[in-house]
Amino acid sequence: MKTSPKDAAYLIEMSQSDFLAFYNRNIPPQFPQATTALLNRFKEDHLSLFKNGDLWSLDQHRKKIMDWLPLNGLSS
Repeated sequence: MKTSPKDAAYLIEMSQSDFLAFYNRNIPPQFPQATTALLNRFKEDHLSLFKNGDLWSLDQHRKKIMDWLPLNGLSS
């Protein structure tokens, strides 16, 4: 089974700024947008998800951000 370029993006690790851009571009409209400040707060709250330093992956972080943002994004 071939992997599409969009699916392949979910598997690679990327910088926080690349993750933020891809996340906000592809998030359903009913979900809140992420910001750099919110991603920094998320990272502080979930250090165990960042075993590779400052690298983010859609596969590992996207769903967790989607669950976390509605509860934590309004007070940024």
